[in-house]
Amino acid sequence: MRANRLQLNTSKTDLLWCSTVRRQHQLPSTMLRVGSDLVQPSTSVRDLGIFIDADLSMRMQVQRTVAGCFAVLHKLRSIRRSVPRLSIRRWSLYAGSESVGVRERNAPLIGIPASLCCHLQSVLNTAARSVAGLRRSDHITETLTSLYWLCASERIQFKLAMLVFSSLDGLAPQYLADDLLCVADMPSRHWLRSARTHRLEVPRARLATTCIGDRTFRAAGSRLWNSLPSDVVDCQTVDVFRRRLKHLYVSNSFPGL
Repeated sequence: MRANRLQLNTSKTDLLWCSTVRRQHQLPSTMLRVGSDLVQPSTSVRDLGIFIDADLSMRMQVQRTVAGCFAVLHKLRSIRRSVPRLSIRRWSLYAGSESVGVRERNAPLIGIPASLCCHLQSVLNTAARSVAGLRRSDHITETLTSLYWLCASERIQFKLAMLVFSSLDGLAPQYLADDLLCVADMPSRHWLRSARTHRLEVPRARLATTCIGDRTFRAAGSRLWNSLPSDVVDCQTVDVFRRRLKHLYVSNSFPGL
């Protein structure tokens, strides 16, 4: 900071210690001194629009997202008789898309507990009822099918798979592509049957699936990629891959479609 003539702004600086839930009590609680300033440790910080918890559970991100989406849906419900129905439909669709964080903000949610996915799914259900003009007690499956919406957990997997495809195709930052290793490129597996496929090497993680190790981009992304059928991973363009991938997930969620 001194070399670049930078000055620390304490009010805009956050300090976060990350660890598993069992080791949270071992984290230091003292303030960090940077020059003459003291920075207080936080339990969660916001970086590029994503709230990161100290235990990397993404609970704060889900809570903030769900609260914001329900606030929008509540306002739409209060003015639904004063504005055109098309406007209500568009804003409800927007709230449903935001419930799992569009674009770059939903891939970090991979591996979150089912309870958090249920919170995100409740926003999707409410938005779909608002679009279709249904009551709270009405069944939602047919409406989700007609809207061609993915469930919350599958939306997260969809974004992660898209990110893996972009990394392998050279459309993502290089540091993401460097995290992925094709089995065909491993000298020790040149003579194995898996070397003639598009499978990725899944690193061994020390921690459980619900913890930190198995939720990294390299581990979770490679495992998800290997679970996709060959007709999906063999696609040559992003548009074809996106279309086949979404059709796969929609077919799994709604078999009768």
